Amino acid sequence: MQVYISLGPDQQSVAADARHAEDAGFDGVSWGEHLFFHGATPNSFITMAAAAGATSRVRLLSSVVILPLYPAALAAKLATTLDQVSGGRFDFGVGVGGEFPAEFTAAGVDVRTRGKRMDESLAVLRELWTGKQVDFDGDFARIPGLALEPQPVQQGGPPVWLGGRRPAAITRAGRHADVWLPYMYSPEQLADSLAQVRTEAEKAGRDPAAVRGAIFCWGGVGEDAAESRREVVEGVGGTYQQDFERIADRYLLHGNPDQVLARLAEYRDAGAETVVFSPVGEDERRKEIVDLFVQAVLPDLQSW
Repeated sequence: MQVYISLGPDQQSVAADARHAEDAGFDGVSWGEHLFFHGATPNSFITMAAAAGATSRVRLLSSVVILPLYPAALAAKLATTLDQVSGGRFDFGVGVGGEFPAEFTAAGVDVRTRGKRMDESLAVLRELWTGKQVDFDGDFARIPGLALEPQPVQQGGPPVWLGGRRPAAITRAGRHADVWLPYMYSPEQLADSLAQVRTEAEKAGRDPAAVRGAIFCWGGVGEDAAESRREVVEGVGGTYQQDFERIADRYLLHGNPDQVLARLAEYRDAGAETVVFSPVGEDERRKEIVDLFVQAVLPDLQSW
């Protein structure tokens, strides 16, 4: 199983955190984004570019870019440039957003159009990454016979990881994604949704086996299982401004190392080839959680 880690909340320490993750043996690093949210948030393209310059081996995952907030051609250019500067290490994670409508208002984008914008942008990305001149006249994007130069290092463009939870995201992943990356999913939901994604891929004329499964896990690990659960509930609840007490055991990763490994084994058996671990905590406490994960969890995951 491949293991990515979400970088810490301090945007000024991106480079150092990415180097530390690479030295610790993680396969990739990630960071999500919002334009506006409940608290301080980054921009995925810029933070991953900083991580790219500080590392040489790890993959770089945007988890996730809210694609409808960007003009399609601009998103293609940004993703291509990041693939270039990283030497072909970029994984383009995208999502439809919508959980914070005010950021769409601030960007001048009607939140009700986000699904259509997303579908159109994914089509534009694939067209521009052929290297050919593109004529595209959609509802939101218009490209008058232009070719994107330079092209990405990775042939056909960076792998597209599509995040989400709802049926529309499952259908979209089947049509466009290289990796299905749900979050706040149980292992049972992951298995069911991955089967649906592959069915949709086959309907779209794609090889269903080409769509890989992954899972984004908010969580933590601690020697005291009860304390780990408490701090994960509080940490994720603070991020989303809601109470996760009732659903923590279904959706969040917590417990001692053995319990965390057992839960991740369930996700592996459900079809996850990659786990994106997003640890709670700040400053020294976050470092302690990451260090314990590296020492007591990561070696077993990478041996699977």
